[in-house]
Amino acid sequence: MAPPPKPDMSQYAYAKSTVTRRDNEPTGEAESLKGRIDPKSMGSRAFKEDVDLEAKRKRADKERERRERKEEAAVGGSKRKAGASAVRYGDVLEATQDRESLLLIPLRGSLFQILVRTAFADLHNAIYLVEGLNYRPRTAETRSVYELMLSAVHSCLGDQPQDMVRSATDLVLETLKSEDLKDFDKKREIEGLVGSLKPEDFSQLVSLAKKITDYGQEDEKGEKDEEEEKAGAIDDDVGVAVVFEDDDESDASDDFEVRSESEDEEDDQVEGEDVPMDDAAGSDDEQIVIGGAGSSSKASGAATTDVVSAREIDGFWLQRLIAQSFPDPLEAAEKTTTAMSLLSSEANTRDVENSLMELTDYDKFALVHVLINNREKIVWCTKLARSDEDEKVDVQVVMREKGLGWILKELAGDKTTTKGGKDVKADPTSSKLNLAPGTVAPAPRKTVDLESMAFSQGSRLMSNKKCKLPEGSFKRTKKGYEEVHVPAPKPTPLQPGELVAVATMPQWAQKPFEGFPNLNRIQSRLYPVAFGTDEPLLLCAPTGAGKTNVAVLTILSEMAKHRDETTGEFRFDDFKIVYVAPMKALVQEMVGNFSKRLSSYGIVVNELTGDRQLTKAQIAETQIIVTTPEKWDVITRKSTDTSYTNLVRLIIIDEIHLLHDDRGPVIESIVARTIRRMEQTQEYVRLVGLSATLPNYRDVAKFLHVNPEKGLFFFDSSFRPCPLKQEFIGVTEKKAIKRYQVTNEICYEKVLEHVKTDQIIIFVHSRKETSKTAKFLRDLALENDTITQFIRAEPGMNELLADEAASATDPNLKDLLPFGFGIHHAGMNRVDRSNVEALFEKNIIKVLVSTATLAWGVNLPAHVVIIKGTQIYSPEKGRWVELSSQDTLQMLGRAGRPQYDTFGEGIIITNHSELQYYLSMMNQQLPIESQFVSKLADNLNAEIVLGTVRNRDEAVQWLGYTYLYVRMLGSPALYSVNPDYREDDPLLIQKRSDIIHTAAAILEKCSLIRYDRRTGVFQSNELGRIASGYYVSHTSMGTYNQHLKSASGFIELFRVFSLSEEFKNVPVRAEEKLELAKLLERVPIPVKESVDDPSAKINVLLQAYISNLKLDGFALVSDMVYVTQSAGRILRAIFEICLKRGWAALTHKALALCQMVEKRMWGSMTPLRQFKGIPMEIVRRLERKEFPWYRYFDLEPAELAELIGGDPKAGRLVHKFVHQFPKLELQAAVSPITRSLLKIELTITPDFQWDEKVHGTVEAFWILVEDVDGEIILFHDQFLLRQRYAEPKNGVPQESYISFTVPMLDPLPPNYFITAISDRWLHSE
Repeated sequence: MAPPPKPDMSQYAYAKSTVTRRDNEPTGEAESLKGRIDPKSMGSRAFKEDVDLEAKRKRADKERERRERKEEAAVGGSKRKAGASAVRYGDVLEATQDRESLLLIPLRGSLFQILVRTAFADLHNAIYLVEGLNYRPRTAETRSVYELMLSAVHSCLGDQPQDMVRSATDLVLETLKSEDLKDFDKKREIEGLVGSLKPEDFSQLVSLAKKITDYGQEDEKGEKDEEEEKAGAIDDDVGVAVVFEDDDESDASDDFEVRSESEDEEDDQVEGEDVPMDDAAGSDDEQIVIGGAGSSSKASGAATTDVVSAREIDGFWLQRLIAQSFPDPLEAAEKTTTAMSLLSSEANTRDVENSLMELTDYDKFALVHVLINNREKIVWCTKLARSDEDEKVDVQVVMREKGLGWILKELAGDKTTTKGGKDVKADPTSSKLNLAPGTVAPAPRKTVDLESMAFSQGSRLMSNKKCKLPEGSFKRTKKGYEEVHVPAPKPTPLQPGELVAVATMPQWAQKPFEGFPNLNRIQSRLYPVAFGTDEPLLLCAPTGAGKTNVAVLTILSEMAKHRDETTGEFRFDDFKIVYVAPMKALVQEMVGNFSKRLSSYGIVVNELTGDRQLTKAQIAETQIIVTTPEKWDVITRKSTDTSYTNLVRLIIIDEIHLLHDDRGPVIESIVARTIRRMEQTQEYVRLVGLSATLPNYRDVAKFLHVNPEKGLFFFDSSFRPCPLKQEFIGVTEKKAIKRYQVTNEICYEKVLEHVKTDQIIIFVHSRKETSKTAKFLRDLALENDTITQFIRAEPGMNELLADEAASATDPNLKDLLPFGFGIHHAGMNRVDRSNVEALFEKNIIKVLVSTATLAWGVNLPAHVVIIKGTQIYSPEKGRWVELSSQDTLQMLGRAGRPQYDTFGEGIIITNHSELQYYLSMMNQQLPIESQFVSKLADNLNAEIVLGTVRNRDEAVQWLGYTYLYVRMLGSPALYSVNPDYREDDPLLIQKRSDIIHTAAAILEKCSLIRYDRRTGVFQSNELGRIASGYYVSHTSMGTYNQHLKSASGFIELFRVFSLSEEFKNVPVRAEEKLELAKLLERVPIPVKESVDDPSAKINVLLQAYISNLKLDGFALVSDMVYVTQSAGRILRAIFEICLKRGWAALTHKALALCQMVEKRMWGSMTPLRQFKGIPMEIVRRLERKEFPWYRYFDLEPAELAELIGGDPKAGRLVHKFVHQFPKLELQAAVSPITRSLLKIELTITPDFQWDEKVHGTVEAFWILVEDVDGEIILFHDQFLLRQRYAEPKNGVPQESYISFTVPMLDPLPPNYFITAISDRWLHSE
């Protein structure tokens, strides 16, 4: 019998598969190499010269793009729906606290590939890679357990960044999963990481660790990842991904790298050995150059002239250069010809260099260096310069073919005009160069990407490529960290007669300087201009150099113009002075300073901030208004009340270097508005800018329209009253928790180094961290037996400290004082803080650990200041960010006591990746850039609402007054100004037109303006006016416009509020989810979104604030403070939108919500909660009774006492408050005017007792007329009831009258409703 036939399996063969494949795509079948490879050629790829790297790179790029497109197509729909939740590579950086260490690593290799690939998959995996974590959860179950573990570790660690919590959790988990340790040892190890643990906390961690069942699986996955990476090395025509490492031949100049931890530190030097600056510069990063600033060394000189601008090279530039070294004209001409032929030859760089050395007699090193470094520029720029117009076109084509288009771009861009070989930049302060009023700007060519123009780093932007440090600086490398030491500058010697004696000033002007025999050097230098002229000023000087006295001189100069010479009287009604300070603490300090020093003249100084408003009467009496930039911006945005802004004759802007900060756009806005208005009205306002030292002070001077010859003064750090020796320590540890431990150890070493002879202030960045740091130092000193160095060796000192500790109320202070340590923060009571300040001032305690409040509020200097860690929590950004320059300078300003010390010492301990930023900032190397683009649309809207910008041409002109314009002219490439803009438009009018067009289109899209693209005319509307008045972003207004509906309720109002653009950066952290879930169950208004949604967090935080709920966790409390600080104005904006739309029901709800947030109470609670003097026990009793509020007004004190529970005193108190509750009686007389118009005369009678402590001087009410269904508002107006009209006259209540018209609806309604609602009081209706 024949065997059965074999089944036909051909259909399953890969080659026969029905799946359609692209050409050349691998089928997966084994393939023979016969005929496709020559055995003799095997190994040929080992020769680097034979590999066409450029072709390989292009192929790999194409393949990567193809794969990315494929991935995007696969997940396109879901990703687009996810919107903000979609993960980008940028999110990886943000999620890791925006640490720029990633950016410094040459990310061309495998790490970059891994990051990009995982960014699409899972943010947590990317964080795992960046932070070097050992564990990452694999399943939803283990992830939820891991989040609980993060929460538990976070509560032990306290106020620390997320990366530290993750890092600590990782090590805790590693310890708990270790099989070699017993429970006792595990507990001890974990306590070494997170501090002391209660037994129940340790048990919780153990049980959570047991539930993590996928620990160790990541190792397998890691091996697979490695194999995939290795597979990337195979390259063939079929397009397998190629991962290129940095090749040695390309980018020979990029010879710097970031070394991991302290690798190879033993190779060249002994640990801790000082490395002189020149060696150090080359050994690590070339971003830090030592000995450059103020150095006359040849090396630094050569470095600055190595690169020659293409614009400088004309047809005879090379001849002129060589003639400088060879005076004989014939010899120079001959050598020029030879040099040109060598440079344009095809020979490699080394051969050309040898030939040039021979040509220049082996002694013109600098000359050869310049020629080699600029070889291509010299050859092609000379050819272009020597060609006629027709030949130029051919030369340019050849240049583009050779990939030298960048030279053509440089020739076209960067500089405006050339004159005699020198760069001449456009001066933005020249009115001839700016767009004249009435002139038509060119039509926009295109929209620009404003988001990409804005600097994502914000104030952390470093546009300087290198940082030059003074001579004598050195670097020291130790295990786990690196130190850079910068010596204190030598003070400039005082010249005879340099100081101005106060006695030489006019007699009347000497009073503010009582106690000062002379002005200091800086004040003396400025005196003739500050006091003697009306010139605009810019003063750049170090902290503590006496800038406030310069401000006083300019104030006296202004007062002199309004002084009667014969009587000495001042015409106070003729002028106002505005002093703009960046912080409320500084505002209060300046109010105190000016009030004390100028009180003898009768000058009134007042604070005007978000916390303290002034009435019109108070403003009329005030001569000097001290305010914040935001408050002054809001005031000058309003065109309705210019009664006192028109009287301003002097504006002093303190800390103007904050232009570089996120708040910089506000300063730009108010300066541009002031200068533009001054030119339009011809009323002069003197501008005075006070700043820290900065490198591009000339740009800031141009922005302020300061004459550099008369009003610009720059003083470097040698003018500091007490010169500052600086020490920068960069911790190189990769894991965050290890970095924290190393930071603590460094801090102890530095304290021990100085504590014998000097007092030390250590600045930390949260209240809990003050006691934690102090206790760590104390415990380590006890352990190492060095505690005696922290207490002064004087009789009775221990007893004195023990007595002080006994009187302290703060338990941490009580614990620390006996050992010579003090702590100071705003959470302590006033008595404790004052005692600590006094003890430190008397040198009784040597070490004080404090938050930044000490730097701003109290003038308490020390010889040594240590900034321990540079990360603070920013609720606005929703993450831990680096310290601002303002805070850093203020803290280090406390280093050095001029009366005792010849110099002070400042030590900054930070991450290694941040070293360059702090070195640049503290050594005047950090250029001030403009952040205006990020807020351009909102500021344009404000100007349109104000009426100062009516069309595109005026907007282009307005943009010419900003600092952004000054910097766009100075650094076009940094601000995305392409060379094609500069060719025929040196003033960037076309670029400005495009920017304005884009911003206007954005505003129109958000329904804030109407924009006619053809004529360029702007027209504002109600939404635009509300956005400008309440300082709400255009994006938020677009959101409210889209989501608010007339039928919305409280649930929708809370939700719309939580979607505001202002809160876009507030995240939901893993360690907070547990607490947020509990809060979600406790708040009264339901939240639709899940706990993972950031909008749910905003919603629940606002409700928790109204409910007076207590929160755990520093970051969560900070987030709530940020949300509630913005809630007032945002909810008022929402209320006004509803009011203008005429939605009656929603208007009532929105106003009630505003009042709930302001009063921190819900509508269901008794209105009596709004009175501060009523005991909470009485309030709770009344709420339990559920007695209707309107019936309280009919009850006598005895009846109220009975209602409460029989307390007559309480009954009288409640009766008093009930009758102080704002209540109006209304009477209306109606008469028709036409068939469709009705006139209403309203009589308003106050029906409550006015108390100035409760009601102030004025109460605001909203008068609303609603239709019969209570759906539409037909008329609305605000009614202000002043105290004098609210109190009865001769025992008879005074009446107020309002007359207005309302439309009559068709069909004719039976009635209208007229309502008077209090603007502030809940239930007053």
